[in-house]
Amino acid sequence: MDSTEAEEKPTEVKTFRMERQSGGEPAVKQKIIRKSWEESKKMWEIAGPAILVSVSQFSIGFVTVAFAGHLGELQLAAVTITTNVIEGFVFGMGSALETLCGQAVGAGQHNMLGIYLQRSWIIAGITALSLTPCYLLAAPILNLLRQDKDIAELAGKYCRMVIPQFFAYAINFPIQRFLQAQTKVWVMTVISVVSLGCHVLLNWALVTKLELGLLGAAMAGNISWWLQVIAMVIYVVSGVFPDSWTGLSLLAFKSLWGFVKLSLASALGDMVFSAIILMVGYLKNPTLAVDSISICMNFQLWTSMVTLGFNVAASVRVANELGPGRPKAAKFSIMVTALTSLAVGIAFTAVLLATKHDFPKLFSDKPPVIKAASNLGYFLAATIFLNSILPVLHGVAVGEGWQAYVGLINIVCYYIFGIPAGALLGFKFNLRVQGIWSGMLVGTVLQTTILLFLMLRATWRKEVRCPTATIMSFK
Repeated sequence: MDSTEAEEKPTEVKTFRMERQSGGEPAVKQKIIRKSWEESKKMWEIAGPAILVSVSQFSIGFVTVAFAGHLGELQLAAVTITTNVIEGFVFGMGSALETLCGQAVGAGQHNMLGIYLQRSWIIAGITALSLTPCYLLAAPILNLLRQDKDIAELAGKYCRMVIPQFFAYAINFPIQRFLQAQTKVWVMTVISVVSLGCHVLLNWALVTKLELGLLGAAMAGNISWWLQVIAMVIYVVSGVFPDSWTGLSLLAFKSLWGFVKLSLASALGDMVFSAIILMVGYLKNPTLAVDSISICMNFQLWTSMVTLGFNVAASVRVANELGPGRPKAAKFSIMVTALTSLAVGIAFTAVLLATKHDFPKLFSDKPPVIKAASNLGYFLAATIFLNSILPVLHGVAVGEGWQAYVGLINIVCYYIFGIPAGALLGFKFNLRVQGIWSGMLVGTVLQTTILLFLMLRATWRKEVRCPTATIMSFK
């Protein structure tokens, strides 16, 4: 028996005796209800603002796609290609902060948070700089990948217009992780909501009133993202975080490779949608195919921004509990978060099924596009349901520092099983977009099953000792 187990067992016995003396089973139920309520409050303190931030920031792209869709089918396809194929990488490059910042807070090592933030900025910035040629050469790259010529040319032009946004992402996502780990997110929430409001007004003015088309949409996105990023940087360095932000430091350049390894695993998973969009581009009538899957994918990703709040809550709560060595509290937090996220996912699924023929009208007024997107309604509903569980499992894995395992699972589930299955069903069996989406569902089911199995099999007392070692290795 290890020392942690030896310390916990007398407490468990004492608690059991007290519960029996105070009323037996009713007392146990009351204790579970009380603990659930307390954990739920802690979870919502993190998840609530995180949902508002995620929804607000994602809605900037969501609004852009909606305005582009009403410009025309080709514009919608071009923006979709840019958003899902070219921009799918930087988000994952900030994911190491979820693990390290959360565990540092739990272990009381706030002084490391600013260093971790700066390291993530360096890596995400280098990533953005190294991928800039992909933006500049997007049209020939897409042509080389045998995408539709008209879509490739327009997407190439739009990519060049939104390069400023790419560097804004590199600064923004690490700040999110930095603040979320400390549950200091309300200012970030206000900034994100205000930025979204500005973005809607800018799109209305530049796209609708001044009729600048995709140039107006790109200008609106560039302005909105940089206003948001500048405001959050000022907030972080203004002296509000005296313990976790002590200024720029050369320590930020140490242990960069460890950060890259943690982040790269998540970044690979974020590129699954890129592969799916490229596959759809090979179908007959690619503009209609890309438009229909774009509408469903944007709706699915928007709902995922809500469940992403539970991902953040799970990641932060697990890391915070494992940091000081409380494995049972971490497990209980997972259960409460998972059940809450599942309930929200069921509600979203019901709403989607009830509006199956209407939700595509948010993005397009073209009957063929609306019909094609509606035909994916049941596939979309199944995806939304599964993705109410998967983000919590991801959050737990990130909180424990399992990004490398998650990356491997992503590769196996999607790149070895899901995407090939989608290609087989979509092209060989001529199921087209429905077949390709079915392949993504195969990958999602596999990933959910494997991660759930790992969570149930995890030796939590061993995980308690991992965070401290992880934090020390990144100093």
